[in-house]
Amino acid sequence: MSSKTKIVVLKMKELVYTAIFLILGIVLLVLLYCMFRPQKEPDADTRESVYIPGIYTSSISLGTRSLDVEVTVDASRIRSVRLVHLDEAITTLYPLVENAIDNISLQIVNGQSPDDVTYTDDMKYTSMLLLEAVEHALDRAKIKK
Repeated sequence: MSSKTKIVVLKMKELVYTAIFLILGIVLLVLLYCMFRPQKEPDADTRESVYIPGIYTSSISLGTRSLDVEVTVDASRIRSVRLVHLDEAITTLYPLVENAIDNISLQIVNGQSPDDVTYTDDMKYTSMLLLEAVEHALDRAKIKK
């Protein structure tokens, strides 16, 4: 067996340059990853809080009877708008109330604002009365800054 010893001579200057380029390459890869990775949508926790979560009601008087508009909110969204304590006498005397609240509820939950609600001329006054009650409930739900 013959063993031939090989001697490798490395210059310090080449080692330093190689190390610097290796570090710069790693930094470049990390920056590219941070810039082009897919972004997650903000969670409900990271969105700005607008409301105090809960269920808020506002009363409406219709003749001798009253009913409540109930608005359910979480920290950043309006979850639902509905009527409570709606008895048969109110639905008989005011038949547009249910249709109007269904229309208003759908628009508010989708648009997240009572300002953008539209209504037809045949339900104009009923819708205005219900919207006023919804706005009153939302005013109580808003965080005071």
